[in-house]
Amino acid sequence: MNYLKFVTKIPFLNRFSLRTKLVFSFLLVVIVGGLLSSLIGTQLVADTIILQAQNKVKYDLSTAWLVYNESLNRIREVVQLTASGRTIPDYLESGRLKNLGDFLIKRRKDFGLDILTLTDANGKVILRTYHPFHVGDDRSADPLIRRALNRETAASTAIASKEELQLEGSDLAERALILPVPTPKAKDRPGERETSGMMLKAAAPILSDAGRLLGVLYGGVLLNRNYQIVDKVRDLLYGEGRYKGKEMGTATIFLGGLRISTNVRNEKGERAIGTLVSDEVYEAVIQKGQLWEDRAFVVKDWYITAYEPIRDITGKIAGILYVGMLEVPYVDLRNKVVYSFFGIGVLGVFLVLLLSFFITTGIIQPLKEMVWATRQIAEGDLSLELSVSSKDEIGQLAESFNHMLSRLKRARQELEDYGRTLEEKVEQRTQQLKKIQAQFAQSEKLASLGRLASGVAHEINSPLTGILTFSHLLMRKLKDNPELQRELELIVRETTRVSTIVRGLLDFARESKPQKRPWNINELILQTLSLVEHQAVFHDIRILKNLDPEIPMVLLDANQIQQVFMNILLNAADAMPAGGSLTITSNLNPGDSFVQIQFSDTGCGIPEQNLDKIFDPFFTTKAEKKGTGLGLAVSYGIIDRHRGQIEVQSEEGKGTTVTIKLPLQTAEEVPAL
Repeated sequence: MNYLKFVTKIPFLNRFSLRTKLVFSFLLVVIVGGLLSSLIGTQLVADTIILQAQNKVKYDLSTAWLVYNESLNRIREVVQLTASGRTIPDYLESGRLKNLGDFLIKRRKDFGLDILTLTDANGKVILRTYHPFHVGDDRSADPLIRRALNRETAASTAIASKEELQLEGSDLAERALILPVPTPKAKDRPGERETSGMMLKAAAPILSDAGRLLGVLYGGVLLNRNYQIVDKVRDLLYGEGRYKGKEMGTATIFLGGLRISTNVRNEKGERAIGTLVSDEVYEAVIQKGQLWEDRAFVVKDWYITAYEPIRDITGKIAGILYVGMLEVPYVDLRNKVVYSFFGIGVLGVFLVLLLSFFITTGIIQPLKEMVWATRQIAEGDLSLELSVSSKDEIGQLAESFNHMLSRLKRARQELEDYGRTLEEKVEQRTQQLKKIQAQFAQSEKLASLGRLASGVAHEINSPLTGILTFSHLLMRKLKDNPELQRELELIVRETTRVSTIVRGLLDFARESKPQKRPWNINELILQTLSLVEHQAVFHDIRILKNLDPEIPMVLLDANQIQQVFMNILLNAADAMPAGGSLTITSNLNPGDSFVQIQFSDTGCGIPEQNLDKIFDPFFTTKAEKKGTGLGLAVSYGIIDRHRGQIEVQSEEGKGTTVTIKLPLQTAEEVPAL
């Protein structure tokens, strides 16, 4: 049944003019569409906020393991280098134990070890540097020392009993003593105190010049009440950031389910040493040996957390490594975004309702409100993906997220600088990891926004179709009324513009897999130029072609790459409204695995403050209604799916250079046609 006929049959509307009936029908569509868009949009944004926080915690746990293992490797290197030198064998073979003790005591102090102990070839202790009078006990049953007796250097997390700690030093046994502290949701723990200690421990064999085993040197650091690792993890990942007086992030080392090293604070503001992990985390991590990634109640607050078991050299679970971010900031932010969406939607509907009864031209206001609401949703997601395009709550979220990313990058740089003293291979792998992380962040941002854009576009399409249909029907019915005809034409024109934006959203969200074939890149450039160079906007533009004829065939999707070239050419033309020159260069540097294509114009250029935003979807500096800001974002996605790179260099008032790098395929990699 015709929608307008349905509206005219509503009894109370029969008393009003056709103008009022049109306004009512239009408002009905806007209200229904607005409510659906708001509900779906707010849910997507809320889920994305929490998902991003959970993904960050996963990466934070990896960083914590790097710090933890780096500390263990440092102890291993100290013990191994000390044992492999000639000093200890010389002192042992000459019987100068006092000189040997002085040497080892100095090594222990210089490198900050808690213990550094020497055994004979049978595993009996002959020298302790922390407690020199306790000797003669047999340590051959220790798995690490047993491996060293078999001429193998080994390092691992280890649990030291009270008796072992007392032999090594009474101070260590006192430091290891921890009284369990009950907290809400914590797992019940048998026993009134914990006397064992968790250590980072290493052992290495001592060999004579002839290769005879002389003994074993082992050393380690007690983690109970040692805050170096957890504080370094916190400083690298979260810095000094606080929210409502609470630290944004924390790290903890557990012995079993007991906190022995942490920067989590209790009600008194002290380190929560002795508090226990929750039942569900204990069951998953300690009993089942699984990774736990979820929200968890930590001492007195909810955190977005990650827990992973710490195992000793035999594979037995000794404890837990934990990192967590305070959940309250993300919950508050999610609520703020949800309230903003609904508040804006309700306010927009009431404003349209108020204006529509007084001014006929107000009939287009709901469409503008829908466009505005769509931009707000898009801006919300962009802000989550490092795009600062507004000063509202979503813009604040973007700034906060950018700040976290910036701190994370600085932390990674500091970690890389610290790791330069290790082997060169470790440094190279760290650099590769940093590059992969940056590419993944950009790809994840575009994918996340693509999913949001697709959902929003599909929801908006239905009400737009209704508006266009009913507007055309009314134009036929009112063709004898020129005044209303003009107003309806305005409705159709603006609605069609919204439909164009929606199609752009769908194009952006649609990530089709490239259908690659061998292509001559120069021919593809010339084909693209032939499509645009005769257009009016190119009449005053001089096109210079500097194409390298020696470039081999490249494996690519010609349609997608041509779309990228077309976007860049049209952008260059828009930047030179009064004419100029456009230089297109293709080349392949010797030894390089990428074909390089450059588009250099002499246009107006891009302001420096906008260079970081040009690949963000919906960012545009063009005049209103001239662009949607999706061209470069789509181009970035296409080049990324081709495993290539796209870079932009620009100086305001002098011009812009866009560089595209596509991977070169060898003859063996080119598929048969």
